[in-house]
Amino acid sequence: MAEPPAPHAPHPASATRAQVTVLWIAILGSFVAFLDGSIVTVALPAIASDLGGGVALQQWVVDAYLITLGALILVAGSVSDLFGRLRVLRIGLLGFGATSLAIALAPTGAFLIGARLLQGIAGALLVPSSLALIMSTFRGPAQAKAIGTWTGATTGAFVAGPVLGGLLTDYASWRWAFAINLLPIAVTLVLLARLGQRDVRRENATVDYAGAVLCALGLGAAVFALVEQPRLGWADPRIVASGALGIAALVAFFWRQARAKDPMLPLALFRARNFAWGNLTTWFAYGALALNGFIVSVYLQQGAGLSATAAGLSELPITVLMIVFSSRVGVLGGRFGPRIFMTVGPVVMGIGSFMLVAISTDFDYWTQALPGIVVFGIGLTLMVAPLTSAILGAIDTERSGIASAVNNAVARIAGLVAVALVGTIVGGTLDLDGFHRATIVTGAFMLVAGAISWVGIRNDAGVRGGAVTE
Repeated sequence: MAEPPAPHAPHPASATRAQVTVLWIAILGSFVAFLDGSIVTVALPAIASDLGGGVALQQWVVDAYLITLGALILVAGSVSDLFGRLRVLRIGLLGFGATSLAIALAPTGAFLIGARLLQGIAGALLVPSSLALIMSTFRGPAQAKAIGTWTGATTGAFVAGPVLGGLLTDYASWRWAFAINLLPIAVTLVLLARLGQRDVRRENATVDYAGAVLCALGLGAAVFALVEQPRLGWADPRIVASGALGIAALVAFFWRQARAKDPMLPLALFRARNFAWGNLTTWFAYGALALNGFIVSVYLQQGAGLSATAAGLSELPITVLMIVFSSRVGVLGGRFGPRIFMTVGPVVMGIGSFMLVAISTDFDYWTQALPGIVVFGIGLTLMVAPLTSAILGAIDTERSGIASAVNNAVARIAGLVAVALVGTIVGGTLDLDGFHRATIVTGAFMLVAGAISWVGIRNDAGVRGGAVTE
């Protein structure tokens, strides 16, 4: 899933030294991608203040990364199979490090956006390659423990990201929020050099290059129309042309996926009821989650006057609730089925979003923001683990990797679209009225997600007798 659940046990006691090294490589390789996803929003006001560009630049800083990441994360697994997991991971790390440095040194907003596009390409190579490395190195119970360790460690990125980003922005520069990536990348590259393990490739692996290009082109053109529309207007030829190009490219992408021999997005997976409805829930819930993260981080600094560090700490209760209670909710979801949790969770998040309307010009975090944030965190905790279980449980185990990748891509692209719509939702300026409108839209999206789960999810819709889907 897009949001890692709670941490698990430490690494397997019986693991060899080489296996422990592989596990650390996988953890550190993925950590930078997760860290970047959570660290950037708190730095957005400082970036806009330094480079100009207002809300549109802030949207592009987030969405440029998500365009290439969302478009390529599905095909990255095939690239890893074709060229070798260690090689692809090394390329991803070098690319992520180089682009992080370029972002940290960016002289203009346009340069930064271009570097973020390239960073998304590198980021798409990291997580699938890291997981593939674990899957090929560990077997049986040790594999489950290794994946649990990886999940728990990467969760730390979500905890550390906003706070670390706030501290670096306040006491050094927003540029250090990106340059900090170089440290774990350097350590990972050293471990890779010392590993001495033979790379793993899959015979007859193919890469859907045309599908990847169509997906990236469709997302990029559509997002350009959505982000720039508040400034240029719907009638502007550039908006009309980019919107039409985006729609045409995405239609061509799905047409190709339905006919390709080895598609990057296997549409047959959606024949499984819980997989299809669960991903539709993911679309609305994670779109709303991205919208919430953007508007809260930015408004608390630009509108409410909090420091970047305080803004980073403001949503820490959500992460704490996730870490403490996600495992327990996962157990309850397994006992009672996912439907009620996937319904109640988004509805509670919606209520938490509506509660943020209490924020006023006379801002007080403890009475106006914290109650809604806590309620939002309770709802997210109720939803995430059962949602992941319902989606992956609907698919054969041997196809769980691509099922997880599809769900991750859906969550990322939903966030991409939601952030692209910020300008339209807030009316071009994220003032108090715009913030209130955005919280209401966020809450409405969450209510829709809950309704979708209630209508579509079934507690007994798991895999039956080797189903094709997952």
